[in-house]
Amino acid sequence: MRAIVVERQGNPVTPNVALRADWPDPAPPGHGQVLIRTLATAFNHMDLWVGKGVPGLQLAYPRVSGCDACGVVESVGPGVDAAWAGSRVIVNAATVVPERELPTDPPASTLAPVYELIGEHHHGMLAERFLAPAANLARVSPDADPCQAAAFGLCALTAWSMMITKARLAPGQSVLLTGIGGGVATSALAIARHRGCPVAVTSRHQWKLDRARDLGAECLILDQGQDWSKEVRAWTHKRGVDMAVDSSGKATHLNCIRSLARGGAYVTPGCTSGPDAVTDLARMFWNQLRLFGSTMGTNAEFREVTSLYRAGRLSPVVDQVFPPERARDAYARLESGEQFGKIVIRW
Repeated sequence: MRAIVVERQGNPVTPNVALRADWPDPAPPGHGQVLIRTLATAFNHMDLWVGKGVPGLQLAYPRVSGCDACGVVESVGPGVDAAWAGSRVIVNAATVVPERELPTDPPASTLAPVYELIGEHHHGMLAERFLAPAANLARVSPDADPCQAAAFGLCALTAWSMMITKARLAPGQSVLLTGIGGGVATSALAIARHRGCPVAVTSRHQWKLDRARDLGAECLILDQGQDWSKEVRAWTHKRGVDMAVDSSGKATHLNCIRSLARGGAYVTPGCTSGPDAVTDLARMFWNQLRLFGSTMGTNAEFREVTSLYRAGRLSPVVDQVFPPERARDAYARLESGEQFGKIVIRW
């Protein structure tokens, strides 16, 4: 079958990418699995980490990345309801690793799930067919645009889990989003607007701020290295925002902390500018701030947020769609950081 393959580890990633026509077909689906014929695959920043090498993981190359896809279930394995066959679906790439069980362990309810990711730990969805657990599927409409559907899953799940499940964003609360333009940030904007929340966004590019305004952002901050927390506080009449969603990390963390209202929540699903951020602990305890780290989400959360997609209440932003033959161009656009929304391969 055809697959978009990272032939070797390296930085930049793009020169190491190739479309292969001789990639092995998946094995027949095992217990609890389905075989999916891919209609479209969407990129995530994780695809760059897989190409560069993931700290702490020994990845073998060549390998197929891809954590988001829309496809049709071609066949089901033992233990899977046959009604899944023929369904158009999207996939939660996060698979739960069973926890160890020792007599001295605390209750499992106090621990966060351990995830492995289809497309990171295992060969992924940048291929014409792939295997996935049936438990990780969510149905979409048979006539759903596959590029839109592929672009929705992982980023919407990540944003939903951190904003709604963990940090408990309430309708009408104010939200700050750093680095608007990526898939998680645009998904977070859509979720915040769905909840009736006023939104402030930052970017180093004026054109991205202009696009965000069209999607409902109210406060637009051009990040030129200044202390833009003063602009956020001026927008909120000195109160501060109720939630800061920050996937940048080092470059933006302190400004986010300074921007929060008393009892506000700082939520982070990543740190693209670096993990070693400077913070303000005094502000954190005096203002009783909440700090949440979040990655991906559960299958229950995936089905919750997908129901809003099916109902037309949430939709992703698609930056550009490429054919498989232009896989390197797709990777190059992702690597440039110039996209607004999701980059998609249509098979």
